[in-house]
Amino acid sequence: MNQITISGTLSKGWMAGALGVAFDRDYYFDPGRRYDIDCRCNKYVAEQFPGMRLFYSESNLGQIDYWDRDQVQIGGIQPNMILGMLLGADFLPNDDHDADVTPGCLAGKDPADPSMRRRMTHLPAVESLLGHELIRLFDGQIRRVQSDGRRRLRPIPPFFWDASGRATIHGVMTSAQKFLGETIFLDMMTEPQRCLEIMSWIGDAYIVLCRHFSQIANLPITGVHVGECSACMVSPQLIEQFVAPVTSKIGERLGPIRLHSCGPSTNHLDAFAKIKTLGSLNLGGDTSIQRARQVFGKDMLISVSPLPKDMSAETTDAILSWAEQVLKENDGGPLEFAYHVEADYNINTVCALTDFVKGLPGFTEAG
Repeated sequence: MNQITISGTLSKGWMAGALGVAFDRDYYFDPGRRYDIDCRCNKYVAEQFPGMRLFYSESNLGQIDYWDRDQVQIGGIQPNMILGMLLGADFLPNDDHDADVTPGCLAGKDPADPSMRRRMTHLPAVESLLGHELIRLFDGQIRRVQSDGRRRLRPIPPFFWDASGRATIHGVMTSAQKFLGETIFLDMMTEPQRCLEIMSWIGDAYIVLCRHFSQIANLPITGVHVGECSACMVSPQLIEQFVAPVTSKIGERLGPIRLHSCGPSTNHLDAFAKIKTLGSLNLGGDTSIQRARQVFGKDMLISVSPLPKDMSAETTDAILSWAEQVLKENDGGPLEFAYHVEADYNINTVCALTDFVKGLPGFTEAG
């Protein structure tokens, strides 16, 4: 049997309730304040949940095996929010929840300019994004951390969440939904060329931004997590037509793709297989692992997350039954159980899941 691992993250909502910390604007834009709060949160987790491979981070982004107290997060804002701010969206922090940005920053804008034979004239050249004041702010913060010989901390730049070198972005369709609204799903059928060009621009922007911060922070890119959270909202045909080619290009430029799809994705697996640079999958718990193995074989790493309803349940029966079914369907391939604990979840469910996984023959402590 190939290796089986388990790890999890605690949410801002949980930490706000447990410690009373506020994830305000300064948390995101003052690296010193962020470092102090992150260390305080992870000290709490280590003390309260020893041996659980659980720490404080964004869901599915940070990795416990690549985090320590010698690193400080710079611009730790979710990827599509950073790109959205570069396009004019306003940042919306929330003291006890994840932050957000104002939606629809591109809604109502016509990207066509036939006279110049050019599309998306309202969108800047992707290289020009590096001159934005927000990017210059993050650049300066990275350089100050690098030059601080007293503290000797390693800066983890925007679009990265730990020292592994795994870049993180939202998928191009998910980002397009954030910037344009739900009309993008209709536009993909009525204006396919326009939508493909918009998504291609988004992909190019992420490539430029990830490469920039990799270089300035001296953190080589080892791969890229792509959070295509909206995948289950469209047909597999639209995934193949729009998501697969642009995501393949991102992988060619940045490294192997770890594709995240949090909704039921069984019917989309064949479309995901069209991503030429796909290296691993991060799937929601209601996706058939048996079907995933049929499509991708027994060697691909599959990460799977338990269902929120099972994590919120009063008893552990449902989550353990789900885990047993996943193991049966997995048929011996490399498997990671990855969970994120929100404030209203029953921690006993993930404790039981951890004990169950640790008792399996293929369990290994490190990811």
